[in-house]
Amino acid sequence: MSELLGFPFMQRALLAALLTGLIAPAIGVYVVQRRLSLLGDGLGHVAIAGVGLALLTGSAPIPVAVVVCIAGAVVVELLRQLGKATGDVGLAILFYGGLAAGVLMSGIAGAGAGALSQYLFGSLTTVTAADLRLVAVLAVVVLVPALGLAPQLFAVCTDEQHARTLGLPVRFYNVLIVVLAAITVSLAMRTVGLLLVSALMVIPVAAAQNLVRGFYATLACAMAVGALVAVGGATGSYYADAAPGALIVVLAIAVFALSWPVSVLVRRRRAVLELPVDPAAALDGAGHVVAEDVHPHRHDEGCGHRALRHGDHTDYVHEGHRHAAHADHYDEH
Repeated sequence: MSELLGFPFMQRALLAALLTGLIAPAIGVYVVQRRLSLLGDGLGHVAIAGVGLALLTGSAPIPVAVVVCIAGAVVVELLRQLGKATGDVGLAILFYGGLAAGVLMSGIAGAGAGALSQYLFGSLTTVTAADLRLVAVLAVVVLVPALGLAPQLFAVCTDEQHARTLGLPVRFYNVLIVVLAAITVSLAMRTVGLLLVSALMVIPVAAAQNLVRGFYATLACAMAVGALVAVGGATGSYYADAAPGALIVVLAIAVFALSWPVSVLVRRRRAVLELPVDPAAALDGAGHVVAEDVHPHRHDEGCGHRALRHGDHTDYVHEGHRHAAHADHYDEH
């Protein structure tokens, strides 16, 4: 690792990967909540048009791609809100129009389609100091609203009608989400590439949903997974002489695959903790469900049944139910 950090280009690559791994799931959690998991792909194709325009005008690719990607995302979102195009049609426009325009402008500039390859699949080792500064600034621009406005953005993504009853500016927040996604996609073209950025926005979120419960826990876990696989992929690509973008996505898929059996175990545990109470069961004088008429077994720390803390007492899992000592009998909780 010390050898790796001794190269300035790898230092820049690791920092760029870390920032991308943080911001992609941070905005991806809202994209997944809106059921627009392919939005990153569509925006990636619009960003290709920005890269083609940068090659045509001799400008820096990232700033031009950010501007073009934001413009395309806002237009499609406004069309969706006005009812003039469905989400699927909007994504199709992003896919094909952006890709065609990018290739066309790249060809006119004399660079050809091959000049787009480093942006399509990422090129971490070519990140310059100026690129890194721009990535850092735009990462802050994405993370501040994505984290600071988390309750509002989550409410809008979950139920727009309910968010309107709460007085939230739903249209503004919807546009904000696609703008932040557009910035994220444009930044990620130097790490995982425009064709793979959607995976980094979606897969860590899916893995986090398997591992934890609740929106904020999912957000934090997804960002941690994204940062881990991004830095791990950048590091592994140096030693394995592999494409960093592809390795980052493969690692993300591996984490998701490992999270699946964990999610099964977690669901089983929750099922035990949330055992239902039979409404026809007998009640004692205090309104508690009596475990059974005859309960010769005595629950204690050494009885062999699983003990679970429940408020100011302990429940014991017994024959698919949770029993708690109460006077001369056991209640079902």
